[in-house]
Amino acid sequence: MTNQLVSPVTPAHREQFQREGYFILESVVPPEHLQLLRDKVMQNIARIDAEMEEKGVEKLGINHKGSRYFVGAYRAGDQEIGDFIFSDLMAEVTRATLGDDVFLFFEQYVVKAAEKGGKFSWHQDSGYVGHPNHKPYLTCWVTLDDVNEENGTVYLLPYDRAGTRDFVPHRLDAESNDKVGYFGDDPGLPIIAPAGSVACFSSTVFHRSGPNSTDKMRRVYLPQYSAEPLMNADGTKLWNLAEPFIQNGERVRFGK
Repeated sequence: MTNQLVSPVTPAHREQFQREGYFILESVVPPEHLQLLRDKVMQNIARIDAEMEEKGVEKLGINHKGSRYFVGAYRAGDQEIGDFIFSDLMAEVTRATLGDDVFLFFEQYVVKAAEKGGKFSWHQDSGYVGHPNHKPYLTCWVTLDDVNEENGTVYLLPYDRAGTRDFVPHRLDAESNDKVGYFGDDPGLPIIAPAGSVACFSSTVFHRSGPNSTDKMRRVYLPQYSAEPLMNADGTKLWNLAEPFIQNGERVRFGK
C-alpha cells in the first residue's frame, strides 16, 4: 500500500479550475519521481533522433530535430514511468479535476533544446483530438527544470481572457505542423515555477510556449487524463490510451 498523501489540491484550486480552467501546484513532485522522469528523458530523445536519422528527415510530426521534442515514453514501453503516472499525487490531482472516474489518456515529454528550442503556437489540447465529441480532459504540465519566460515556459489563456471555454476548430500551420486555434493579441499568462511543479489545465484552455533562449534544455513531462475513454470523431475506435486509474472513486492502479 502507498502512504496516505495530504492533498495539495485545495478548495481554492478546485474553484479556480472550474472558473478559469487551470491551477498551479508548486514543488509538489516527490524527489524520487522527479529524478525518475529526468533519468528517462534523454533516452527517449535519442530514440526519436534515431528514427529521424533512419528516415533522413529533420522533422517528424511536430518534432524538430535538435530543437523541440514531443516524445511518448510510457506508451513506447517504458513502464517504470507508470510509477509517477499512477502515483498518490496524480490520484489527488485527477480526482479533484475529473471526478470519480479517471483514465490515462496520453503522455509525452515536451523538451526545448538549449538556445534554439522553437516556440509552439496557440492551441487547445482538444484541438489535436480534432473534434468536440468528448468531455474536456486534463493536462498535467510537470516541470523537470525551473521554467520561466527565458527558457520557453507555457503561457495560458484563462477562459475569461480567451472568451470561450469550448472546443474551437484549429487550422494547420504547414510550416511547423502546429495546429492553431487562437489568433488574438493577448500574450497569455506565463507560468513561472520551480522544478517539480505541476500546471494543471483543461484541454479547452488555450496555451502556447516561447523559444528557449538559455544555454540549458527546458524539460517537461506531460501526462493527460480523461473522465471517460476518448474516441475518434465517429466513435468507432479509441483516440489513444484509456487505462483505468480511478473507478467509482477508488484507485485501481498504484505507482510506487
